[in-house]
Amino acid sequence: MNPKSKWFATMAAFVLTVAFLNLDALAAGKQTFTGEVGDSMCGRKHMEDEPAAECTRACVAHGSKYALIVGDKIYTLDTSDKAALATLDQQAGKQAAVTGTLDGDTIAVTSVAAVAAK
Repeated sequence: MNPKSKWFATMAAFVLTVAFLNLDALAAGKQTFTGEVGDSMCGRKHMEDEPAAECTRACVAHGSKYALIVGDKIYTLDTSDKAALATLDQQAGKQAAVTGTLDGDTIAVTSVAAVAAK
């Protein structure tokens, strides 16, 4: 192998290594959380005698944000993506898997998927 080929191979390997490291760093910030879709105003406790789905939709219609209830934790969901919002609406009161970046108690949502009932 001539010196130019060695240099090119070394640089190509370096560039690929840096690219993969950057992808891993970006992906490391994303997590998937599974829980019940609710709203940030009511959390676990919905209005009396109103099903969780209806209460969640009513609260969101009045300005509350969707939330994901995971065990004892309630995460506010931050998204303006219409597909994600539509899925959250469909899954109100049901289980969903939410992928995004966690910042404190807020998840910046990148995707939402329904979770089959057990």
